[in-house]
Amino acid sequence: QVQLVESGGGLVQAGGSLRLSCAASGRIGSIHTMGWYRQAPGNPRELVAAITTGGSTNYADSAKDRFTISRDNAKNTLYLQMNSLKPDDTAVYYCNVRSIFYTYWGQGTQVTVSS
Repeated sequence: QVQLVESGGGLVQAGGSLRLSCAASGRIGSIHTMGWYRQAPGNPRELVAAITTGGSTNYADSAKDRFTISRDNAKNTLYLQMNSLKPDDTAVYYCNVRSIFYTYWGQGTQVTVSS
């Protein structure tokens, strides 16, 4: 069984920074991509950032130049460094891991950015 546990969310003022972590455990198998999604109330879940096994990254336009996705393979952990946070970044952030055959989700961590 696979478990993804997000941490690092919280309340921060506009312009501040947070670093989200996603710790993976269990037999995931061959990972294709890892990423972060977010969902604000009343909005669909959207991709924030993703990283492939080859190291290529992809960012939402709203996150580009402010957020950085990275991974530590030895620690089985995915990170999202978020800088210059805005109130519009307020959402529940979800870790996503996709293997060849399965897709896994974390429980989410709340990020709230105040003005």
